[in-house]
Amino acid sequence: MILTLDDFFYVLGAMLLMVAWMALRDRHNPRRYSSAMFWALYALIYLAGEQLPPVAAGLVMVAMALIAGFGGVTLGRYGEPTAQARRGSAQRLGHKLLIPALLIPITTVIGSTLFKDVKLDGLLLLDPKNLTLVSLGCGSLFAVVTACWLTRSTPLQAMRESRRLIDHLGWAVVLPHMLAVLGLLFTEAGMGKAVAHVVTSYINMDARLVAVAVYCIGMALFTIIMGNGFAAFPVMAGGVGIPVLVGVYHANPAVMAAIGMFSAYCGTLMTPMAANFNIVPAALLELPDKNAVVKMQVPTALPLLLANIALLYFLMNL
Repeated sequence: MILTLDDFFYVLGAMLLMVAWMALRDRHNPRRYSSAMFWALYALIYLAGEQLPPVAAGLVMVAMALIAGFGGVTLGRYGEPTAQARRGSAQRLGHKLLIPALLIPITTVIGSTLFKDVKLDGLLLLDPKNLTLVSLGCGSLFAVVTACWLTRSTPLQAMRESRRLIDHLGWAVVLPHMLAVLGLLFTEAGMGKAVAHVVTSYINMDARLVAVAVYCIGMALFTIIMGNGFAAFPVMAGGVGIPVLVGVYHANPAVMAAIGMFSAYCGTLMTPMAANFNIVPAALLELPDKNAVVKMQVPTALPLLLANIALLYFLMNL
């Protein structure tokens, strides 16, 4: 294979290393040393993750959590164009500004459908095991090149803008990565069996509606705690979904899984732990209340969760 997912991990690691170097040189950043250390450690995970012993990788993540927890990741200065220059550029480019953004999904679709069997010198062009992600990586690189060409900017300015966005997101950039690992740890630790024991010991599961409600609400609650529906799914599916809904009430596994994940997404709407959905927009829009997005979504999430319980109750045996 010519292009693999690891190649884009190296690109991302190099970008984070550059962010760390820029943070270190930024004398306007009140905590430039700790900020640089945070991004350098994150770069290390991408550049040498497979070579690091598991204990070393774990210590790196703990160190990053400590740096972020003690407020070590702060904003600096980014060499942004003036407001007048930005307005002039926006007026000059108009709707052309959408071209780089549209290139990403277009390239992803084309790469994952038309290029899956393309070979050069007898080698597959794209990694077939990670075809969509590799295509997404190619689309992102094409978008950066196109954006530089359209705006007449340099790759260095693109890197400055990347650093500005990453710094505004802060530690929230790492949160989905850590939460995905947390879900794997819960699965390995037998969390699903523990949940099954607690639920069956203290809740009467003889009523089908109760079992359905426990499953759906549990999916939402675990997502609220972990911020990731994919991390919550193996816990609740292993604890309630498979042994109770499928094993006792003969639920259709596909229906159980689909509506269960939809219930988990209700939890996503109600938690700041889903930082990439709820905290990042508030940071990018510079909202005074960082939880403003969550507060607006709760009135939608709760009725939707009740609707999921009703749907699973009536459709589980289809």
